[in-house]
Amino acid sequence: TMFIPQEDSSFTSTLTYDTLRFGEFEDFPETSEPVWILGKEYNALTEKDEILSDVTSRLWFTYRKNFPPIGGTGPTSDTGWGCMLRCGQMILGEALMCRHLGRDWRWARGQKQREEYISILNAFIDKKDSYYSIHQIAQMGVGEGKPIGQWYGPNTVAQVLKKLAVFDTWSRLVVHVAMDNTVVIEEIKRLCMPWLDAAGAYEPEGVGELNGCLEGACALAEEETALWKPLVLLIPLRLGLSDINEAYIETLKQCFMLPQSLGVIGGKPNSAHYFIGYVGEELIYLDPHTTQPAVEPCEDGQVPDETYHCQHPPCRMHICELDPSIAAGFFCRTEDEFDDWCMRIRRLSCNRGGLPMFELVDSQPSHMVSVDALNLTPDFSDSDRLERFFDSEDEEFEILSL
Repeated sequence: TMFIPQEDSSFTSTLTYDTLRFGEFEDFPETSEPVWILGKEYNALTEKDEILSDVTSRLWFTYRKNFPPIGGTGPTSDTGWGCMLRCGQMILGEALMCRHLGRDWRWARGQKQREEYISILNAFIDKKDSYYSIHQIAQMGVGEGKPIGQWYGPNTVAQVLKKLAVFDTWSRLVVHVAMDNTVVIEEIKRLCMPWLDAAGAYEPEGVGELNGCLEGACALAEEETALWKPLVLLIPLRLGLSDINEAYIETLKQCFMLPQSLGVIGGKPNSAHYFIGYVGEELIYLDPHTTQPAVEPCEDGQVPDETYHCQHPPCRMHICELDPSIAAGFFCRTEDEFDDWCMRIRRLSCNRGGLPMFELVDSQPSHMVSVDALNLTPDFSDSDRLERFFDSEDEEFEILSL
């Protein structure tokens, strides 16, 4: 495991991608245990190239320097504070890739870039008018009580991505942040199928057959998102006090086995990571703690993208070292995929072995205020309480097992 002192940002910024490229990273382990990466299973002995190709194809967002000042007069680098914002970009980037290119798409150095791929990259370029740029995330975070340059926890970045996704009219995603360790099916269906009436019972005639015909249609088909807006489900969780409670380890591993998996963002101040899978007792992750120069798109619109893909073997850490404050992500492009996810989660909670990390319920328990009513108000009074709950390292709260 590599160690970079986090306090000394000048030291961090000199460790650029090139200095890390050779020999610093352990090669992938020779093991007969299955390797799981975002819902796909691999054999480390016979599919090493496929594993590395899959990891390299994920979007890798790291610290950058020399970008236009945030807010016009703010920082021009996010070294030392932006790691969780970059992890938020990675988990959302993965959702956009699944949405527009499909989970099986692979990156190859120097290949002609598909238009959808260029559009996805452009949504994250470090400038103020990109949908999900560090500029947008940092400035939207001010409304969540986080001054620019302050470290975020997983919950804050999830709330900010939810707000930013509304402006992305190209992807038309629903980003839902499930609070209180509870995923409410009825609430999600209402968000993803806005034409449903309040009772949730109305289905336009013929939608069943129509859905069948549309399977496999172009990702941008208007009709498809008219039936179901693709869902990014983010679930902020606290899996222990200062260390992860071992009862959650099996359940956490199972998250990476679901075909809808977007992985997990987590970590403590100065060490947020984007976890994309596991092998044995080790989590596999992409690390944002490398400072690279900001990138400008070329005249022809192509984006120099080599620094947006991690071309060395991925980092690994023992699962017990995970900070207990995380957010798990899932992507459901269609209603069928969401129903399948619900079925798999229910099946997991029936199996013994591990504590459920969250609860799946059909409808809003009557004691819960409508989360949407709270979330649509930018300064809802609960945000401070939630923030303290998810981001604090103090131990004043207790964990309730379900």
